[in-house]
Amino acid sequence: MNEMLLLRHGETEWSKAGRHTGRTDLPLTEHGEDQARALTPLTKEPFDLVLVSPAQRALRTAELAGLTGCEVDPDLWEWDYGGYEGITTPDIRRTRPGWFLWRDGVIPGDAEHPGESVEEVGARADRVIERAKAVEGRVAVVAHGHFLRVLAARWVNLEPQAGRLLKLDTGTYSRLGFEHAEPVLLAWNAPLVN
Repeated sequence: MNEMLLLRHGETEWSKAGRHTGRTDLPLTEHGEDQARALTPLTKEPFDLVLVSPAQRALRTAELAGLTGCEVDPDLWEWDYGGYEGITTPDIRRTRPGWFLWRDGVIPGDAEHPGESVEEVGARADRVIERAKAVEGRVAVVAHGHFLRVLAARWVNLEPQAGRLLKLDTGTYSRLGFEHAEPVLLAWNAPLVN
């Protein structure tokens, strides 16, 4: 693999409001669709593999960004926030002062949102990385903020929790690649539209 382009899906109503959106399948807002369309200059050259989360917000971002030949990969779902699905950090901190996702994790939810540890998210990211590394050429991945942060941390051989150091906004792109055969971040959290 030469390079991996990461696209975080465009804005949704919940991302705009700061609500944890793991497996809840929400559409893009109008602004989110504009963000996705703005990513098209990055997709002019063909990719040898395009992986997309099953979530409609990621699929629509891929479509509007002009990506073709997309393969849906369930490993690209966002972190399953369990009982914190749909809840904002300030609301969680009302009952759990000082809570920090990357340190404290989630609480179990229901059958639809059982919850996931950062290590489980890291294991999914490792599978995506191995799949991408097996490709000769260019790879594109369209997924979610926390998941892509974990993936980038794992790319540079850090523990999954190191994703906490990599803020990632909606509708942005990042690039992972190599320097002297060592994995590096080439670009991070770069917007094409505000």
